[in-house]
Amino acid sequence: MNFTLNILGTASALPTVNRYPSAQVLDVRGRLFLIDCGEGVQMQIRRSRLSLLKLDTVFITHLHGDHTFGIFGLLSTMSMLGRKTPFHIYAPEAFGPILGNFLSSFGEGFNFEPVHHTVKTSGPEMIFETRTVEVLAFPLRHRIETYGYLFREKMPMRNVRKEAIWQYGLTLAEIAALKRGEDVVRTPDSAEILKSADLTYLPYEPRSFAYCSDTAPFPELASWISGVDLLYHEATFPEEYGHIARATFHSTTLQAAGCALEAGVKKLVIGHYSSRFPDVNFYLDEVRSIFPDAVLGREGMKIDVPLVRPGR
Repeated sequence: MNFTLNILGTASALPTVNRYPSAQVLDVRGRLFLIDCGEGVQMQIRRSRLSLLKLDTVFITHLHGDHTFGIFGLLSTMSMLGRKTPFHIYAPEAFGPILGNFLSSFGEGFNFEPVHHTVKTSGPEMIFETRTVEVLAFPLRHRIETYGYLFREKMPMRNVRKEAIWQYGLTLAEIAALKRGEDVVRTPDSAEILKSADLTYLPYEPRSFAYCSDTAPFPELASWISGVDLLYHEATFPEEYGHIARATFHSTTLQAAGCALEAGVKKLVIGHYSSRFPDVNFYLDEVRSIFPDAVLGREGMKIDVPLVRPGR
């Protein structure tokens, strides 16, 4: 049951010879979610040995070009590959007319429908769900309307301990209730209560990932992403360039690390590096001075969030 982040692009506004614009793919149990869609995304997807046609959903943070220019080539390639199923695009409202103009000019012959779902929220709000995962959107603080996304597995149904089934002679109805987390009262006048917490266990802990790019720091963010297993937070500038970060509504290395620390996340990956710096290895020293469990995002990097099975 994989939960793997594939990093496709780590550049900010200007791509460099070894850094592509923003894009990531989160693989949740074989379902691929594209997050942002900078220029060159389809080439990076191929290099990462991911399937273009297995993508069914993309979540776009905002309508700056380094986060969206790749969507048009991606849609055209999907059409040429014979896609038939809809492709769902979650993006701010202003993306609707852009998609309409593209389809009116280049969409002839498309055998699938690109479907735009408007993202509009003032706080964390669930915008998408499957049987096993849900996605929440939340506003970020940037120069234009921008959203972050939180992906998390749904709480699994509890497992009943095998020995309890025989010890208490559990019926199928009682087993089902205990698995749902409900206590069982044997008869209305009975003092015997079978507690779900005593007779069941979680098969695994739900995993989570938050994506925060582009944003200036703001007080609510840490609480909205509290405790996630993996956080991607932009760190466009080193701390020395904090004045530029403030002017452009971006974050510095120390601000990204401070958010991760306050939120109590387990692991931090940074990206969206300024093109001023061909080598960003020194970013990591700054980040780890506050939050040690951090890594530099790199093109082609895969980060697995391991499955944790609580002790029975």
